[in-house]
Amino acid sequence: MNTDERLDRLSERVDAIAQSVELLTTLHRDLEQQAAIDRAETEAKFKETAAKFKETAARFSETLGFINRLAHIAEAHDQRIERLEQ
Repeated sequence: MNTDERLDRLSERVDAIAQSVELLTTLHRDLEQQAAIDRAETEAKFKETAAKFKETAARFSETLGFINRLAHIAEAHDQRIERLEQ
């Protein structure tokens, strides 16, 4: 193999490496963009979940208040029935 053939072969290899680097760069950029989108979506879902959790906690608190009031009413009725029975 003479010098010209070697240079041609090296030139082809350099071109192939350049194309590979270009492809890898594009893939890397696309992955970074997708990761940024995924992070934003995840943050949005976390915020939505936190809001729903807060709303659910408030409803549980409200329900506990209703249950406590019903317990007091039941106790008052029980005492009233006891008085009436005496």
